[in-house]
Amino acid sequence: MSAPSKTMPRARAERTAHDRRSRHDGTPAARYTALAVLVVGSVVFVYPFLWMIATALRTPEGVSSGGIALWPVQWQWSNFSSGLDSFPFWRYFRNSLLSTLVPVVAVVYSSSLVGFAFARIRARGSNVLFGIVLATLLLPQEVTIVPQFILFKNLDMMNTLWPIIVPTFFGSAFFIFLFRQFYLRLPESLTDAAILDGAGWFRIWWSVYLPLSRPVLIATAVLQFMSYWNNFFQAAIYITDDKWKTLPLALAGFQSVNGTNTPLLMATTVVVTLPCALIFFLAQRHIIGGISFSGNK
Repeated sequence: MSAPSKTMPRARAERTAHDRRSRHDGTPAARYTALAVLVVGSVVFVYPFLWMIATALRTPEGVSSGGIALWPVQWQWSNFSSGLDSFPFWRYFRNSLLSTLVPVVAVVYSSSLVGFAFARIRARGSNVLFGIVLATLLLPQEVTIVPQFILFKNLDMMNTLWPIIVPTFFGSAFFIFLFRQFYLRLPESLTDAAILDGAGWFRIWWSVYLPLSRPVLIATAVLQFMSYWNNFFQAAIYITDDKWKTLPLALAGFQSVNGTNTPLLMATTVVVTLPCALIFFLAQRHIIGGISFSGNK
């Protein structure tokens, strides 16, 4: 009886693996259909970006005659330098960099700390409090912008970058959830061993859990960077002084300065979009890995 009892779990595991491979492989027709759908979907999503690059390289006359074509007849590389010189690009670039990098660092560390507390510190009512934090995800930004506007106006922070930067020091509900799920997957024996060594909660988070959080740290940093680099709504609400305008806000008024020069607008837009595109393609593996590891408990 011992031999069959040992072979049965192995046979069951092999059968399960075979069924899983069969489901993933599918028939050739199904694979080709899925490939065709992916190709069509990719073309639909990539085409606007390719058209933007093609328009950035056209002459003003070529825009009207080019239609939806993706290959410029006359290559106008000077559009990039002319577009950047047509308005104070580097000032707006500095403001965008400042209002993006500081929130990235702030939201990564604050969300990680709060997520660790929810995952490892046992306290009465912590689950209820975590539910309240998650419930804030249901509130659209348009609902909270009015009280925030009144608050920052009373604090005399209008026409500065502070209204964009300060809220990130209190974390983000989505990233708090992401870090909590990540830390729940780590062995709880790490906490027990650190406590036996005399470490406090902050030291446990800083010295033990944070160094192990590289996948979710990178995912959070990249997602936060992409969100705040393209942040137009908050900048439009709080900033009217040209001194503190960011790139998305400056692009919105680009045509009022340069008229309807579409090639210059597209060239400047390509330059502004390039950091997000590069960071996403370089870090997409870490983004997928961090989110999938945090979501599968």
